[in-house]
This record gives sequence, structure tokens and C-alpha cells, in this order.
Amino acid sequence: MLENIDAVIFDLDGSLVDSMWMWGQIDIEYLGKFGIALPENLQADIEGMSFSETAAYFKSRFGLADSVEKIKDDWNAMAWDKYSYEVPLKDGVYDFLEVCKERGIALGIATSNSRELVERIVSVHGLEDYFSCIMTGCDVAKGKPAPDIYLAVAGELGVDPARCLVFEDIIPGILAGKAAGMRVCAVEDDYSISQKKDKIEAADYYIEDFIHMPDDCKRKQIS
Repeated sequence: MLENIDAVIFDLDGSLVDSMWMWGQIDIEYLGKFGIALPENLQADIEGMSFSETAAYFKSRFGLADSVEKIKDDWNAMAWDKYSYEVPLKDGVYDFLEVCKERGIALGIATSNSRELVERIVSVHGLEDYFSCIMTGCDVAKGKPAPDIYLAVAGELGVDPARCLVFEDIIPGILAGKAAGMRVCAVEDDYSISQKKDKIEAADYYIEDFIHMPDDCKRKQIS
């Protein structure tokens, strides 16, 4: 999996951290403040959108009087404690990050989430020394499945997209990585488990977690 790879780029939610479960609850609570019930397919409708795109979508679809910035601020406030205390890294992430670090592989994050929340996650889990580039969907013209964010991270890292490996948990993200000309590993997540077959077909690799990885992605055991 790591052959001819100079950079590994992670999506955040559902790929690097186990957090997709909380956003449905936040949507229920947020819309509930306006007396609006959560539409059944809302999560599917907003998959891959940047934080700003999602806020604009909510404002338009639900006729919210609040500005896009106010909506984003409210979401950040609602998610802050959860990201601080309730969102763990995916199993085996630390060891895999160490493998990449030991091999001189550059690491980046390409997320649709807000910068405030991704930086919170990085700080809470002490990941500052691993990632040399963090970019959000708000930093580029188009969110996933457009390749913009992955191409931007590769450019910032100074790595040819063809020598990048992406970890993604949802179809729009997988398609974004592939459209960028990168190899993509799909990550299993409870939120998208119903899409497992489609994810396997769309990606180059599929993993259940970062513990059960190909041998070339594991740390060498010293006997």
C-alpha cells in the first residue's frame, strides 16, 4: 500500500477519528431549536460539502434567518465539547502515523469540517508533530467529490498527486481522491457501513481499522 507513496492524506471525520455518529445528533438538536424535524435523507444530501457549503445549504433549505457565519459558529460551539471529550481516534491510528513518520512520508489532513474543530482534534490527541498541512473545504473552491482539496494539500506538501495515498470513509471523499489522481483507501465506519460494497468498488483498498493493515503499513517488531 505504501509503495511509491510520498504523502498520506487523511479525511478527518469517519476516517481519522470516530465522529460521524455525533453530527446526526447535532443536526437534530440544532434544527429542533427552530421547530424543524430532521429530514430522513439530510446526511446523504450534505455528504462531502464543506462546512461553509453545508451552512449555506441549511440556511437556504430551512429558511433560516441566521447568517451562514452564525450557523457555523453555533455548530462549532455545539461540537466543541464532543470533539474535546467524546471523539476518539480510529483504532491503530497512532502506530500508522509513526510508520509514516519513520519512513519520511509527509502527512496532511483534508477535511470538510471547520478549521476550529480539526485543530481542536489535533490538539486534544497531540498530533501537531505529525501533520505538516491541514486544509478544510472552506479553503478551496469546491468541496468533495471535487478533487480541489486533495490537490491543494498535495501542492502544499510538494508531492505529486500520483504519489499520494488518501484515507476516506464516504463515497464523495473517495471520488475526490480518485479524481485528484491519488490512490485511495476506504475506511470502514458505522455511519457508512451500508455503502461498504460501493466503497470497496470505488477505492483501491479497504480497511476495517488501522490495526488490521497490510504488513508494509505496520511497525517492525524488535525481538
